[in-house]
Amino acid sequence: MINDMEIQPLLQPIMEGDEAAFRQLYHLVHPHIYRTAYFLAANEGDVNDIVSEVYMALFQAISSYQAQRPFRSWLNGIIVRQASNWKRKLWRAMRLKARGQQLWIGDPSPAPEEGLFATEEQREMLQHVNRLSAKLREVIVLRYYQDCSYEEIASALGLPLGTVKSRHHAAISKLRQALGEAWAVDREGGKQHVHT
Repeated sequence: MINDMEIQPLLQPIMEGDEAAFRQLYHLVHPHIYRTAYFLAANEGDVNDIVSEVYMALFQAISSYQAQRPFRSWLNGIIVRQASNWKRKLWRAMRLKARGQQLWIGDPSPAPEEGLFATEEQREMLQHVNRLSAKLREVIVLRYYQDCSYEEIASALGLPLGTVKSRHHAAISKLRQALGEAWAVDREGGKQHVHT
């Protein structure tokens, strides 16, 4: 979890060009950035590229950060925008390829995110989340994979709170529909649960 108390003292030195402070920030936020990018990426092979784009955007935008705003919400906004930008870049590249240009795709190698999901059910759930539209997926990733409040999500995405809640409801409805039999009624307790 990102702790503003650890991050705030690093920001001014970073703005003054202190590379050691940026490295320290990197180590504090990297797990959060990587995990969020992983959940937002349509293709596993794009995660490292998105993470790189996030760091470039973070470095460029750090001077515009307002200290009264939670750093995690601000950073989540950058991550979501860069994941969205990456998808647009890929779409343009695919269109160019269709016009006769070649798009080189690197050799996939095992990645550290494989340890993120301990069970097959969690992998299955992520597959269903990845099938949601980008707008719905962003809300689900920030809410359930990054434990953000609705208010933090609204701040990160620059949306009204009601829109975030509406997207959350729509996403949950679509996931319930997609999961079908995976959603079950617990006969003993009468509670709904998902097998994750």
